[in-house]
Amino acid sequence: MNTPHYPQPLIAREGWPFIAGSIVIALLVSQWSLGWSIPLWIIAVFVLQFFRDPPRAGSTEPNAVLSPADGRIVVVEHTQDPYGNRDALKISVFMNVFNVHSNRSPVDGEVLSVKYFPGKFFNASLDKASLENERNAMVLQTASGHIVTAVQVAGLVAKRILCYAKPGDQLARGQRYGFIRFGSRVDVYLPPGSRPRVAIGDIVSATSTVLADLPETIS
Repeated sequence: MNTPHYPQPLIAREGWPFIAGSIVIALLVSQWSLGWSIPLWIIAVFVLQFFRDPPRAGSTEPNAVLSPADGRIVVVEHTQDPYGNRDALKISVFMNVFNVHSNRSPVDGEVLSVKYFPGKFFNASLDKASLENERNAMVLQTASGHIVTAVQVAGLVAKRILCYAKPGDQLARGQRYGFIRFGSRVDVYLPPGSRPRVAIGDIVSATSTVLADLPETIS
């Protein structure tokens, strides 16, 4: 896996061109007019905060499923995992433009598959975004045999989903595997019998928050 575990830069490398570009433009306009440059400096600060990527510590509980993203819980329900044709507990995290948009693995496991789906750009907080928006589904298998699916979903203004994981990779819980530029969500599908530890409306942090506990045995 060529995606580094921490330590890593506090500013996501995906944002370096955007940050550099916004600062250069603000500097150039400052040479002409300080007043006109103020909005551009505000934009540059916004871009800088959007691409922040702080290191996080997570639970070491063996069955804990960690949040793959910062944001707000918008779905906790029992449904079908459309990527694995199975019953599942679905937990969705909605990220607004002020959240960290780096995505981390929710469990220790082997990547079984990664599949990209083109789609629309509805508001990522809407239920229909899960199946109609542009998205990237990664299926993981834990050492105990549990199947966990993590789906990066583009939002209203998100135009690029980045996933660095590939089949055969071994990911550790909390390991960075992707990034979504601007508002978006991540759906996590867990095996039947998983116990949720969050509720709709809860604010969660990637890696630091435990979303659920996997069942002790495979049903």
